[in-house]
Amino acid sequence: MISLRHIEVFHAVYQTGSLSGAARLLGVSQPSVGKVLRHAETRLGFALFRVVKGRLVPTDEAHELFSDASAVRHSVDMLRESARNLRRIEQGRLRVAMIHSLGLEVVPDAVAAFAARHPGVSIDLRTLHSEELVEALQARTSDIVIGYDAPRHPRLAPVMLGTGQIVLLFRRRDIPDPPERIALEDVRHLRVIELLNDGTIGRLLSRRQPTADDGAPVIQTKTYFVAAALVERGLGVAIMDEFTARACASEAMDYRPLNEAMRFDVIAAHLEDRPLSTVSHHFLECVRGALATR
Repeated sequence: MISLRHIEVFHAVYQTGSLSGAARLLGVSQPSVGKVLRHAETRLGFALFRVVKGRLVPTDEAHELFSDASAVRHSVDMLRESARNLRRIEQGRLRVAMIHSLGLEVVPDAVAAFAARHPGVSIDLRTLHSEELVEALQARTSDIVIGYDAPRHPRLAPVMLGTGQIVLLFRRRDIPDPPERIALEDVRHLRVIELLNDGTIGRLLSRRQPTADDGAPVIQTKTYFVAAALVERGLGVAIMDEFTARACASEAMDYRPLNEAMRFDVIAAHLEDRPLSTVSHHFLECVRGALATR
């Protein structure tokens, strides 16, 4: 019924409130915008805008269509971004996205080892939330993503890199002489900081979150860095991944694995129809090495 060009013009006029504004936004002439808009209204069979005090005001029908038009524009923008990134792909460039906790030490260590072997390769790093990793591959803004969960998507291929474990982060003054492994029953006198998390880590944490004996309010957060900052300020202990805890260790802070060992996988993924290049394989080997030395 209407074309992408119709949607693009409608979206621009809706945003700017005038033909001249839409023309500037789209980089075309004002008459061409007016012509496309009139053609769209003819195709649809109703008016999209009315002139009120010199401005184009959307009709009720236009308001109803705008959210769908915005979704189409977003999809088109993603398609264009994918096409641009496809043109930019070079053997000498590696784009990696990872979850935040792996960006603290593991991936920087891997990059240092990789750069020593491949000084001519450009590296683009970004940290994302777990749920954003798949989209980064689909939009081709990243060649490789690294996280704790195997990708649940038919177009993605997983690559096992190593494992990590769940640990207890605490202040040294709160547990001055910690054993090699800590039983949660021995720290129930301390306030609890609960990590709210989906995926593999969330399922592990839900099994063994400690509870305070004194009835003190439980503090909850979805951010590991916030939990670590609260521990540092003496507000309790927190169970988290070893990579975040290791990065937070200091003269005041320490961590230990739990008596009940809880391990999780560290997994990379790439598009199945874009096999890993030799450079990508070398980088993932460096990540494996960084994980193995911890």
